Amino acid sequence: MPLEVVFYRTKSGNEPVRAWLKALSKQDKKAIGGDIKTVQYGWPLGMPVVRKMEPGLWEIRCRLDKRIARVLFAVKGKQMVLLHGFIKKSQKTPQADLQLAKERKANLEK
Repeated sequence: MPLEVVFYRTKSGNEPVRAWLKALSKQDKKAIGGDIKTVQYGWPLGMPVVRKMEPGLWEIRCRLDKRIARVLFAVKGKQMVLLHGFIKKSQKTPQADLQLAKERKANLEK
């Protein structure tokens, strides 16, 4: 049974990951969408597609043309909630991006 993919929604109704995806090129959207679908239908998965960041928080590792993207997500019941997406510029996941995903995950649990 595949997971249902849901975008994290702020209190004001914005969906930051959806907005981020819409701003990307068609080629990048297709690559990231394919990786999300792989996780959706294959969960639970491990490396090289998915890496656990901390308890309850994972990242989808997307290879784009000359760039790397990450989508941080949590699994809540049968839902895969996309919390944050970004283009990676260094080896290590930036603390600010990780913190933002953690805060959004905490908001889910309220």
